[in-house]
Amino acid sequence: MCAWNLWRGWIILQLKGSRPAGPGERDRIKAMIKGISFLRPAGTAAEYDRLAAFFSALGFTPGSGWNEELSRGASFLAPLGNLEIVEGEMPLSTDVLIEVTQLDAVREVAITWFRAQGEEPAGQISAATETDWKSRMFTVEPVAGKVFAFWEWTDPLKGKPVAVEGDLSAEGMRFAIVAARWNAVITDRLLDGALDALLRSGAARRHIEIVRVPGAWEVPAAARTIAERVPAFGGPGAVDAIITLGCLIRGETAHYEAIYNEVARGIGQSQQETGIPHSFGVLTCETLEQALNRAGVKAGNKGFEAAVAAIEMVSLRRKLLDDNFAGEGA
Repeated sequence: MCAWNLWRGWIILQLKGSRPAGPGERDRIKAMIKGISFLRPAGTAAEYDRLAAFFSALGFTPGSGWNEELSRGASFLAPLGNLEIVEGEMPLSTDVLIEVTQLDAVREVAITWFRAQGEEPAGQISAATETDWKSRMFTVEPVAGKVFAFWEWTDPLKGKPVAVEGDLSAEGMRFAIVAARWNAVITDRLLDGALDALLRSGAARRHIEIVRVPGAWEVPAAARTIAERVPAFGGPGAVDAIITLGCLIRGETAHYEAIYNEVARGIGQSQQETGIPHSFGVLTCETLEQALNRAGVKAGNKGFEAAVAAIEMVSLRRKLLDDNFAGEGA
């Protein structure tokens, strides 16, 4: 967390020299560092109030600040901060650069703030322009002589780790689908949607096992049995993912709540304890109409979506467990 402070007065930030530290001492000193604060003096009380109002309007998290007899301070916090030392010509006319993720939106907030003060900011806010370091930037001068630069990378992945994501090819993967028979008018549609997603994505029919259980209550037990099964048991062997399908519709008693809580807990527990991805396609609806809509009538087919999630999780799991893949996105 980096802190930037306004202070009516002057403070000097000193970097004190010392003897070189050994490896163990460097680690100890590094663990002691918590943050850094940059203090800027406000010339008058009016400037102080104006700057504090400006940064508050932009959404900065307020720090503790202080208000004492000889001075007062307004602190504003940002998630990350850098102290950069420059040799030679400064690249900008300001030494305070604030990185943002939506530059144009921030600029609009700044313009709105000036207009709320009864001012037109034409000469106080620059246009957002491209820089020679693959970014866009604008400067703002809320108080005469106090210039701040806001900027964002033009490359959205700049400075961020590349995300590891699963692919949507089911070729060579083995799946089990556990589907409840209760409310079959719904669950049959969910099953059709799941099969459609798997086959469209390259799964072989022989690698898809379908298990029907009486109702949603029995889904977790069947899923857990499949997840723990190994080829030595005489079955077709372990699967890469399990797709759970069912439908619970609220009635006039508390039976609905008792069932869906345990179904969700059981499926989640099976996934966590076995490590086999379980996708959740059990509908919990208020009415039959809601369930039909989620089984392909109006709001998509949740069985299809559950199968797609299972494919992606199998792919992601393989990548995360692949020693050759680890670290490629860093």
